[in-house]
Amino acid sequence: MAHYRQVGEVPPKRHTQFRRPDGGLYSEELMGEEGFSSDSSLLYHRGIPSAMVDARPWELPDQTLTPNAPLMPRHLKLHDLFPGEEHKATDAVTGRRLVLGNADVRISYAVSSLTSPYYRNATGDECVYVERGAATVETVFGALTVAQGDYVILPRATTHRWIPTGDQPLRTYAIEANSHIAPPKRYLSRYGQLLEHAPYCERDLRGPAEPLLAEGSDVEVYVKHRGDGPGGLAGSVHVVPEHPFDVVGWDGCLYPYAFNIADFEPITGRVHQPPPVHQVFEGQNFVVCNFVPRKVDYHPLAVPVPYYHSNVDSDEVMFYVDGDYEARKGSGIGKGSISLHPGGHSHGPQPGAVERSLGAEFFDELAVMVDTFRPLGLGEGGAAVDDGKYAWSWSGRGPSA
Repeated sequence: MAHYRQVGEVPPKRHTQFRRPDGGLYSEELMGEEGFSSDSSLLYHRGIPSAMVDARPWELPDQTLTPNAPLMPRHLKLHDLFPGEEHKATDAVTGRRLVLGNADVRISYAVSSLTSPYYRNATGDECVYVERGAATVETVFGALTVAQGDYVILPRATTHRWIPTGDQPLRTYAIEANSHIAPPKRYLSRYGQLLEHAPYCERDLRGPAEPLLAEGSDVEVYVKHRGDGPGGLAGSVHVVPEHPFDVVGWDGCLYPYAFNIADFEPITGRVHQPPPVHQVFEGQNFVVCNFVPRKVDYHPLAVPVPYYHSNVDSDEVMFYVDGDYEARKGSGIGKGSISLHPGGHSHGPQPGAVERSLGAEFFDELAVMVDTFRPLGLGEGGAAVDDGKYAWSWSGRGPSA
């Protein structure tokens, strides 16, 4: 997003000589989106950012997708993916298990306690939601301190790693795009400033505050990139001669940042508001929304829970993070659940939820929603924790009854 920042040392004029204390030149790198026609930043390296001394394949976690056929709504129980002490041998990058995905976006989940390898996603931006725990996210731009409730936006090809901190495992919900991720265009002025009607503003965004300089040689960087594997993906490990965190300063409008869900100001009304009021980010052919604790509809005859609706153009994925979910009581859904409501299937509140909600003034719920405009397939992680019975929860009986 076009919100200018400057961190560390940069020369007064771009594309001019900028010398180290020993008289040598720093290496200037332009990191930009959409060729040279969108947001970018200039980074000044002590070494040569293109240098590498070795490369080998990296076998990615299983990226296979299985079609949602026959077409069904599904309940996926994410907390069953990492039972017991499994997190002690897992990191937030290589330990991701693919839950859902299509050609535009992949949704993965990890519970981890180990520091991840240095990592670069060359296929698109990442939006990682921290469900529980805390971490330091070290990046080539500097470090971010993140904790429960933070969205972490990592632009494509940003070298970074996750270091869990604190005394509980790090639970991360990774939304990986094949495009860029940004605030919705309707929230932005034509010059990129967040407008008055937006539910958050630049003050809520936390970017790196100072350079992160590290020493080292022959450092491995894991790279996810386009290839001929499942999902059109492949992995490589690049060995670089000097530590990739060698940037003494940078400036521009492209960088990683964190935004906490508690800083999202909900938009409410006299009658039920449609899902777009909950939107927080968007990518190509998908949007990210969040449902936060909020005052609900205040018309005297209002029905606070959602009306039944058909997702004609999209699949809806709701990740239930915390609180109580008025529309889903009686379906088995709780904290750590995902509901998938596919395009072509009408969905809405569970039986009895409408009557129970009448007269409610406040909903204490926290959820992250992804709506996609192409059908989603099930990843190996999603298939492993499908409860197999959610589709029958509105009727009260299934095919074997």
